[in-house]
Amino acid sequence: MNDLVRIGSVFALNVLVLGLRPGSAQPGPQDSPAVSRDVAPSRVPDMEDVVRLWDIDSREIARFYDIGWSEVRLERLARNADLWRGRLAEIEFDALSAQGRIDYVLLRNAIESGAAARALEARRLTEMDAILPGRREIQTLELTRRRLEPCDSRACAAIVASIPERLTKVRERIERGTKDPGAAGPGPGGEGPIVVAPVVANRAAGVVRELRDTLREWFAYHDGYQPEFSWWLRQPYRDADAALDEYGKFLRESVAGQRKRDDDAMLGDPIGRDALLADLRAEVIPYSPDELIAIAETEFAWCEKEMRRASAEMGLGDDWRAALERVKGASVEPGGQTALIASLAREAIAFLRERDLVTVPPLNEELWRLEMISPENQKLWPFAYYGGLHIGVAYPTDAMKHQDKLMSMRGNNRHFTRIVTPHELIPGHHLQGYMAQRWRPYRQVFGTPFLVEGWALHWEMLLWDMGWGRGPEDRIGMLFWRMHRGARIIVSLKFHLGQMKPAEMIDFLITRVGMEKFGAESEVRRYIGGQYSPLYQCAYMIGGLQLRALRAEVLATGRMTDRQFHDAVLTYGPIPIELIRAGITDRPVPRDGTSSWRFAGDPTPVK
Repeated sequence: MNDLVRIGSVFALNVLVLGLRPGSAQPGPQDSPAVSRDVAPSRVPDMEDVVRLWDIDSREIARFYDIGWSEVRLERLARNADLWRGRLAEIEFDALSAQGRIDYVLLRNAIESGAAARALEARRLTEMDAILPGRREIQTLELTRRRLEPCDSRACAAIVASIPERLTKVRERIERGTKDPGAAGPGPGGEGPIVVAPVVANRAAGVVRELRDTLREWFAYHDGYQPEFSWWLRQPYRDADAALDEYGKFLRESVAGQRKRDDDAMLGDPIGRDALLADLRAEVIPYSPDELIAIAETEFAWCEKEMRRASAEMGLGDDWRAALERVKGASVEPGGQTALIASLAREAIAFLRERDLVTVPPLNEELWRLEMISPENQKLWPFAYYGGLHIGVAYPTDAMKHQDKLMSMRGNNRHFTRIVTPHELIPGHHLQGYMAQRWRPYRQVFGTPFLVEGWALHWEMLLWDMGWGRGPEDRIGMLFWRMHRGARIIVSLKFHLGQMKPAEMIDFLITRVGMEKFGAESEVRRYIGGQYSPLYQCAYMIGGLQLRALRAEVLATGRMTDRQFHDAVLTYGPIPIELIRAGITDRPVPRDGTSSWRFAGDPTPVK
């Protein structure tokens, strides 16, 4: 489509979706989202362009109102969501193409998922409000600047100068609450002791750091450019900045117990059952967290059975832990890990082509490389990962502690690495990322780990079925990772349900899966650290089971070969697998985005 045609198409979309007529102005934030009545009801917009406009609007609003933990930001994002709900309601769903209906549901779910995320943020903000004195005032100063409103330097100085004393008073109340938790309460004049949970204190310390950055940005904008401002504000700002820094350290170190970088207390921030259910609805998955844990337990039991079988083949009876220990000892000598991975990557590509399982474009095969993971980063990524055109290789360096060095070698042995390599490269994430950029790339805004990680897990399962494991040692290595995926579901969901603490998660990975302590701590630190969504760890195996069930369903009809099926999945983009299923099998897409697909049966949660 040339530029003139695209411009005309987007203008027509504005007329249809935004209710614009030539020469009219775009609706402001308070305007109601109406579709022009001059447009014939049979006309429908190109949903790809609708998604693009929603994405642009949402990103620009979030970028302008980027002051975290602000009611103003939450309210403005909510108004944008209401506007787009109205626009979607005006679209004739049944007149859309099959792909258009998928896009409609994706957009609807994204809007509702954003609303659930804001509700969670609002609840967490309420939990912290009493221990964040000055938050609203600091945020208001910066928002006033962004709105180009005048700054009364003397009045602003009074606000900023009050911050240190307010922080001191709240700190004293927290210290009294720490010494005597039973005395906590509002007290006379609302000045009673405050008891703060470590999780809340750690979260609040992060907010204080953001407030300090916000105040610094506001001050730097005016300082030196407005002499009167500098005269009034320079010293109050310095005092407030120092007080915020000290108060943040108090919350993080004294209350949350986060004192040193290398041995931080692992706290995380559980989101609770309701938020998990909201996330599952957005992923179009009709299982509860408890049912997903039951599915994981079933998969875990299958892995233990296969572990015992492989152990017997190794002459160790049913002692699979002894077999796992032997496998862990099969690491390459220093300097050999990159050669091992390169060799396995080429072997995997040949394996796929011999069986005609998926198309591997020549350019995709050409454009990848290896990068070593630093000792510091191995605290978060103790195993290989995909980083975009490269696979990160985990192997110890001479600078690591001796025990950490040995654990890293054991956790990245030959047999573990055999299945990790195709998971990260081809047919896993490298092939997946290549195709996602070339087929419906606009859908990347809806990215879901259930497809991103589920695709790679599906291949782990399929390669198991097709004999990628050359003997019992390789199968032990493959089963270790499969058990690991089941364990991720169990520990991460139980953490967010409030049923498991970080120390218990680490112990589970060590005792039930057989992970090294270094690897288990690194994994849990990543699970709860906030870098990934709460359902991310669950998505590996659950997404893999979805694709496994879909493949069986499609191949049973004879409509597609393995290669055709896998190629087709890659053209849909990183979206919920239930919606890919609707497209591939020509099933109707429900407008409300609900699902009844019980791809893993009806598990009975353990009580």
